[in-house]
Amino acid sequence: MSEFTERCRVFRQLHESGCFVLPNPWDRGSARLLVRLGFRALATTSAGFAWSMGHADNHVELDATLEHLRAMSLAVDVPINADFEGGFAIAPEAVAIHVTSATTTGIAGLSIEDSTGDPVSPLYDFALAVDRIKAARHAIDESGRDILLTARSEGFIVGRPDLGETIRRLTAFAEAGADCLYAPGLRAMADIRTVVAAVAPKPVNVLVGGDHATVAELAEAGVRRISVGGALARTALTGFLHAAREIAEQGTFASLSRAIPGAEMNKLFGE
Repeated sequence: MSEFTERCRVFRQLHESGCFVLPNPWDRGSARLLVRLGFRALATTSAGFAWSMGHADNHVELDATLEHLRAMSLAVDVPINADFEGGFAIAPEAVAIHVTSATTTGIAGLSIEDSTGDPVSPLYDFALAVDRIKAARHAIDESGRDILLTARSEGFIVGRPDLGETIRRLTAFAEAGADCLYAPGLRAMADIRTVVAAVAPKPVNVLVGGDHATVAELAEAGVRRISVGGALARTALTGFLHAAREIAEQGTFASLSRAIPGAEMNKLFGE
């Protein structure tokens, strides 16, 4: 059994029972720190990676993303789930081609979204959205790698917060072959419980970007997986901008005195 095959096995096992946190590093260093803290699996973040490259979210090209996935998979010895945005294509056939490329990067999981990027029509038509998940499923199966497929419905974060439509899409995605279901933007515990019940026994991922829920509360609601998207990257950049603005605007350096000492950082990254 290869190392990456074992990671796929471990990742699937994490989804079988209980509740686990899947934090989102944005580069190799942040990934290694999270592993040092004991997290058993990680997920990339398209937003965090884009910001680290000097771009807005969803403005990084496919080749750069594939290179990033390879680097992240090689940087740590735990499973990596890929934020693969919308598959970098519209047509199901093209999504399948790109997913096939992603399966060669060492990832253990991959997610596909149903958002278009068009503020007027922010979600793909229902039938097309389902066909895109079917295409991703087929590409993974053809690869011979047991990569876990997560299907995302983005209505709650693109201005279409319709719980009924979200559930309709998630249940259809499950029937199309998705292993895990994810509707970022759900915050009300009642809505989360409704989604969990609707797609059972498939596991549900919930996004947490603030203090509206705890691990214990989400576990009690039946959530299997918790991710934080770009929130860790935003937290890091918040500290960076606060300190840099103090220097630029006030000519003082007080914020720097609150930073983790370099010796401690070297120890964290030590072999």
